[in-house]
Amino acid sequence: MSERPNSRTGTALETSQWFVFLLASAVALPIVIGSIFNLNFAEVAGLMQRTFFVVGVTSFLQGMFGHRLPIMEGPAGLWISIFAVMAYSGAEAGKSYMETLQTLQAAMLWTGGFLLLFGVFRLAHRVLFVFTPLVTGAFLFLLTVQLSGTFLRGMLGIQQEVESIHLGPAAVAFLTFLLVLGLSIFGKGWLRSYAVLLGIGAGWLVYETIIGTSPKDRGNLGAFAVPEWLAWGPPVFEWNVIPLAFITAVILLSNIVASVVAVSHSIYGKPTFTYNQINQGSSFLGVTHGVSAMFSSIANVPLASSSGFINLTGQKRKRPFLYASMIMVVIAFFPPLVAFISGIPSPVANAALLATFVQLMGLGLSNIASEKLDERRLTILCVSFLLGIGLMFLPSEVFQGLPGIVQNLMSNGLLVGTVLVIFMEQLWKESNQSP
Repeated sequence: MSERPNSRTGTALETSQWFVFLLASAVALPIVIGSIFNLNFAEVAGLMQRTFFVVGVTSFLQGMFGHRLPIMEGPAGLWISIFAVMAYSGAEAGKSYMETLQTLQAAMLWTGGFLLLFGVFRLAHRVLFVFTPLVTGAFLFLLTVQLSGTFLRGMLGIQQEVESIHLGPAAVAFLTFLLVLGLSIFGKGWLRSYAVLLGIGAGWLVYETIIGTSPKDRGNLGAFAVPEWLAWGPPVFEWNVIPLAFITAVILLSNIVASVVAVSHSIYGKPTFTYNQINQGSSFLGVTHGVSAMFSSIANVPLASSSGFINLTGQKRKRPFLYASMIMVVIAFFPPLVAFISGIPSPVANAALLATFVQLMGLGLSNIASEKLDERRLTILCVSFLLGIGLMFLPSEVFQGLPGIVQNLMSNGLLVGTVLVIFMEQLWKESNQSP
């Protein structure tokens, strides 16, 4: 056990660090969505406020009633790519960005409905046989590969409109990355336990001292505001998004399993879960998709990177996590606080997140290596990685000649790679395996 100053102070510090982790994981992706859909500052600020609220609510619900583990519910990398693809295909079809966002709200509701049904009718655990260590490991590996590009762009100061590296922010980002990683590996006692908190705090201080932040016109922010309901307008239901929603729901089952396996391994030293835990996790993931859609934010999912955070800090208690989730909800009602906290420099936040992904990628590789890598498994992995990762490098516009549903599926490398691992492992059985 890591040393704590005392029980009450330790809980406060653990809560603070969980809060910073939740915050850092929630800040970056709304800005990405804002740039994809050309949202103005007020719209991005509103999305940030709603994201904080939804992250807090959904994390608390899952921690208390769903899978009941300290796993952050945060904006999904899988949904980010779906948002990006549908932004392009919607524009090609003559839709405005707001109309596309209304369709995406409906897609999140459809996906949530499928996940709720999987859990309520206890179907989620019946597909657990397909989520072997090879599948779970491949999913975690592909997830880290997909999001590492986003985090690295943020660390280098590369923005949508400026495709060049900013040396100052990049230097501070890598300093933060090395500090978090160094404290988590070589730090003792509380230094290791609060590596993420110390790293972000030091990085923010250095960034402000050396680089500073350019002032933005934040408008007239009221002291108190309730997160807006259906800020993008009412959901627009279209039949062609139902297949995408169903496939996404099935893939998100692997997300639940991977996250529960990863975090339980970090807490208990071995992967452990029950069928009921997976079914409840699926049910509440359906509920949280509904919450995300109705508050016009990015769909939240259990973030497997929580295991990386736990491994980095040694924090395994659930109570500080629940406290931090409630603080996120409270903060969302005070726009000036949201504006201040979201002022954490993007390079610093992205660097701290990338440090947690070192542990997550290691866990994925450990899952893959837990079984003998014979020719069959190596072939499955190589085909899936080559195609899945290759698709991540292709711009969305190359799929413009394909039907909308095919565009939405084929342009998502994480989805395609995971589906390939599942299908190839089920269709290509081991020669010594009985039917």
